[in-house]
Amino acid sequence: MPAAAKAAPTKLPFVVWVLAAGTFLMGTTEFVIAGILPDIAPDLGVSVSHAGLLITAFAVGMIVGGPTMALATLRMPQRLTLVLALAVFAAGHVVAALTSSFTVVLAARFVTALATGAFWAVGFVIATAAAGPANATRAVSVMMGGLTLANVVGVPAGSLVGHATGWRGLFWALAVLAALAAAVIGRFIPRTEQPTQVSVRDEIRALRQSRLWLALASAVLIMGGVLAVYTYITPLLTDRAGIPTGAVPLVLVAFGAGALGGTAIGGRFGDRRPMATTIPAAAATTLILLALIPLSTTPVAAITLIFLMALAGFTINPVVTALAVRVAGDAPTLASALTTSAYNTGIAAGSALAGQALASPLGVTGPALVGAVFAGLTLLPLITLAVTAKRGTTRTVALGGADTPIPTARKTAEATSARS
Repeated sequence: MPAAAKAAPTKLPFVVWVLAAGTFLMGTTEFVIAGILPDIAPDLGVSVSHAGLLITAFAVGMIVGGPTMALATLRMPQRLTLVLALAVFAAGHVVAALTSSFTVVLAARFVTALATGAFWAVGFVIATAAAGPANATRAVSVMMGGLTLANVVGVPAGSLVGHATGWRGLFWALAVLAALAAAVIGRFIPRTEQPTQVSVRDEIRALRQSRLWLALASAVLIMGGVLAVYTYITPLLTDRAGIPTGAVPLVLVAFGAGALGGTAIGGRFGDRRPMATTIPAAAATTLILLALIPLSTTPVAAITLIFLMALAGFTINPVVTALAVRVAGDAPTLASALTTSAYNTGIAAGSALAGQALASPLGVTGPALVGAVFAGLTLLPLITLAVTAKRGTTRTVALGGADTPIPTARKTAEATSARS
């Protein structure tokens, strides 16, 4: 067995933490807008519901723009791609802060999402390659932890800044932070030689891997399940559990803590036992969401189950992200971008169906039922991945925790060095 396969988890490279700071910043931008819509809407002369399109525009930009930007920047050095992505990110916020046109702000949000998709796609590839095959999932979990921390710390802090200085002040602050992040990344992301030319054709050809699409399907379904409940968590807590509206943010902190814990668990065990980590987590998420339907009538039970839902659901995310990058082989950047698109597709689908369920006779328990269905369906692609691995698929990590790095992990590192 190769020495790298036997090596115990080691300290992650500093560059992984730098990239996690970038995902924290961009995650804050994606979600903070929900808390300041009442401030933006009258300033731009639109209704709050119409201003909600600013959230939709960002999601669409992430879904469509992630793979598109991954291909568009494929031949660029990775460090330059990250710096340019942050520069465009900053410019988008400056444009939005200076204009009085809702249409321009909407366009700026879309462009900002394109930059975010490019950053995440390249960032995940750099992080996994820098950490090495034995620690790839840990590296992904740290980067995704930045996104989760954005919901726990960045969004509340951003909302406070927005309310105190106006939404334009918040956008200026985000632009300055993005510029600083670009400078730091330009300093700490190493530049290496480019011995080979990266092929767009190879990236697209590698997408024929069925296991890649199974990993992406898992990402769509588990995120759809968890976010179906999270999107409409307030009516569940206030109308059914009897929790005061003012206490809802504290429950969201509990959700965020569970998400951080789950991301850490997935990163800790996912490299060695990916299927043995994700399949029980998906099953647990399904059972927790089903339990939420009858047991959410008391505050203690509702809060506990929401924490556990986040803990179990977010355990899966870093594992399937790392698997997608690994099995893609010659298409690590595009696979990473597609994973980002998959999560946003899950968010859109889960929240849309949950909204329909909320308006149905199911009422506030409807989103939990939708989430349970999504989480249960996650088992199908995960079990299929496990079965193909157990049958001897040599390029996928086997069920039960084979700790030998798969060949595609090495190809991922080679492709990464070609673009650095």
